[in-house]
Amino acid sequence: MSMVTQLHTTTANVLSLRPNSPFCTPFLSTNLSQRQSFFSSRSLLLTQKWRQHMFLTTRPLLKDGNLNINGKEALKDVPENIVVTPLTDTSAFVGATSSDNSSRHVFKLGVVKDVKLLCLFRFKIWWMIPRIGSSGSDIPLETQMLLLEAKEGPTFDASDHSTYIIFLPVLDGKFRSSLQGNSEDELEFCVESGDPAVVTSQSLKAIFVNYGNHPFDLVKDSMMILEKQLGTFALRETKQMPGMLDWFGWCTWDAFYTAVNPQGIKDGLMSFSQGGAPARFLLIDDGWQDTVNEFQKEGESFIEGSQFGGRLASIKENNKFRRIENEAKSKAPSDLKEFISDIKRTFDLKYVYVWHALHGYWGGLVPNTLGTKSYDPKLRYPQTPGYLAYLRDISMESMEKYGIGVIDPDKISQFYDDLHSYLASQNVDGVKVDVQNILETISAGLGGRVSLTRQFQQALERSIAANFKDNGIICCMGQSTDSIYHSKQSAISRASDDYYPEDPTTQAQHVAAVAFNSIFLGEVVVPDWDMFYSLHDSAEFHAVARAVGGCAVYVSDKPGQHDFKILQRLVLPDGSVLRAKYPGRPSRDCLFTDPVVDGKSLFKIWNLNKCTGVVGIFNCQGSWPSTKKAVQMAASTELSGQVSPADVEYFEEVSGKLWTGDCAVFSFKTGAVSRLPMEGSLNVALKVLECDVFTVSPIKVYNEAIEFAAIGLMNMYNSGGALESVESLGGKIHVKGRGAGCFGAYSNTKPKSCSINLKDEAFNFNGEHNLLTITIPATVNRWDIAICY
Repeated sequence: MSMVTQLHTTTANVLSLRPNSPFCTPFLSTNLSQRQSFFSSRSLLLTQKWRQHMFLTTRPLLKDGNLNINGKEALKDVPENIVVTPLTDTSAFVGATSSDNSSRHVFKLGVVKDVKLLCLFRFKIWWMIPRIGSSGSDIPLETQMLLLEAKEGPTFDASDHSTYIIFLPVLDGKFRSSLQGNSEDELEFCVESGDPAVVTSQSLKAIFVNYGNHPFDLVKDSMMILEKQLGTFALRETKQMPGMLDWFGWCTWDAFYTAVNPQGIKDGLMSFSQGGAPARFLLIDDGWQDTVNEFQKEGESFIEGSQFGGRLASIKENNKFRRIENEAKSKAPSDLKEFISDIKRTFDLKYVYVWHALHGYWGGLVPNTLGTKSYDPKLRYPQTPGYLAYLRDISMESMEKYGIGVIDPDKISQFYDDLHSYLASQNVDGVKVDVQNILETISAGLGGRVSLTRQFQQALERSIAANFKDNGIICCMGQSTDSIYHSKQSAISRASDDYYPEDPTTQAQHVAAVAFNSIFLGEVVVPDWDMFYSLHDSAEFHAVARAVGGCAVYVSDKPGQHDFKILQRLVLPDGSVLRAKYPGRPSRDCLFTDPVVDGKSLFKIWNLNKCTGVVGIFNCQGSWPSTKKAVQMAASTELSGQVSPADVEYFEEVSGKLWTGDCAVFSFKTGAVSRLPMEGSLNVALKVLECDVFTVSPIKVYNEAIEFAAIGLMNMYNSGGALESVESLGGKIHVKGRGAGCFGAYSNTKPKSCSINLKDEAFNFNGEHNLLTITIPATVNRWDIAICY
């Protein structure tokens, strides 16, 4: 990977809010010449409650007669049917009334022009991606988060201070909202129940609006308010984290697809162990269940899409994982329990999960069979008014064609408990539950999408809690707000479309999509980045993204097809991973740039560890699936960007009282360590699908004269993730951590001696770069390095 490094100093982006300073841009205006209002050419209907709050404070959300959440005149010239309900000094609900009762309304809010905006929208029924824009026409259908940036000055120069405004369409009773723009640059919101029988003439709490001067604080604060207001979901940090997050895993999907089998699983686990990257978490994906498919007859040529017509015949495993009676010569295990118990013993597996769909299988349950009739499944054909908003995919088209054997909602609790209690009895530790957003397409006649999702989600989470002690669930294909705002216990959810190893156009967009989606999803769940191949042209690109993503790390290699050089930069010898502290999100200067199709921007993802920050930087240029725009770059073409310690948000969590204000910044690719002020930066140049990862460690003063910063294990992508603590005790600097390899640290002075777990060890000191290195033996798992000066 090519990279050019140069040290220079930049000006810090100091964000502040001056209540009386005008914003240069009217976010929602009737026309550019007047620039008078936030919403277009109509008057506002304000409740008396809102009138009473209008003069409590001068803190504006928007100025000059535009949206003003808690201050003077607010929301001028918006439609007369708009209603605003204040919540806090900075936030409010926005809703609307209609003269008609309907199951679906589209309300106009006003014109959006000449702004910086970030949308997170569903491009497929299952998945979100971001879109960057500057006007209402850039806001796609099914937008589930809209973030705007305002500047307090005449230009959008870096010296202008920023205020951020967030719009979150939420659930209001039995109705779900989404945002959208139109060709006239008007912002609209759509409210729908998904059931023609569930109608309303008003939705007064359809959109939550809030503002602040720190984008990540704003999202967090907004979700905290909504958690209390809605009472239907819980924040990520309040949930029990499944233990598999901290161990390297293997998913069988891209290794075998539905041909997964016991011997293949054993072969794969063996090859990981022999290569020094042992899997401790196994996910047995689609292919283990007892299913039938009337649309694909044995011996006939394969019909593309027919696999999604398969239906579940019973809750037990198929005959690949269970020996049929009178089959003494079969190589199949006697049952699933025997197989799982065997591989746990043999390969020291800590967690085994299995896959199933929300309705059991893609096509639901087979109606009227011995193994399913107690759940009373009925055949339904998916449909939804908003369906044309999505990019169609073969799974949705096939389910629409073949139908779904939908479990009676009154029997769904029984189904989940029967399935999960059986799996628990087979030594299974958890499940990946797929196809979750399908409920919105079959909710007609069942009370609507919001009510049906609530019923299924509550039943699912009750069953998980009752049967899997470790909160063992990974949610998938559930990026609709119906599911997100009903996530009370589930702690992990997929944050992107699938990893497609055979499609080169999806590699870069995958990384960008997950990081952007994590801005929103990461407040509710640990975003799951999906699997990847370690032996692949884009393997390191994906590996570095997982290293900074704060997520589970698992691959889907075929047995014997691995790149252990890459894996051993992610996985410690004991099978654990160095997981970063938070969901990995874009750096602040990347929030309103499109790193996939703008042809000029590199993309940065920041995170924190216990003692350090970390920044991954990527060249993601390529294409998005929902637009025709694409960037064609020659393989040798490089893009340039900068990495700075200031890219790491909340750095005060690791800097502490002894901080000098400078940082040691370690580049994994070059091995170089640079000393930078917080606002300093390094130049980086990368080709398409190239990346680097930088550890950012605060340089602190110990014993009055020693300036020291632990970097961590320099042989690992997330070097600082190996550190547990750094402190001065008895005149020595003690660094505690885990894992084997090359420990590195910045030191302004050469030490007199170093020891590991009280045993003196040799060390190297490069005085020119102030780099101290010590080799930690492979036999050492946890260590206390004592450095004496």
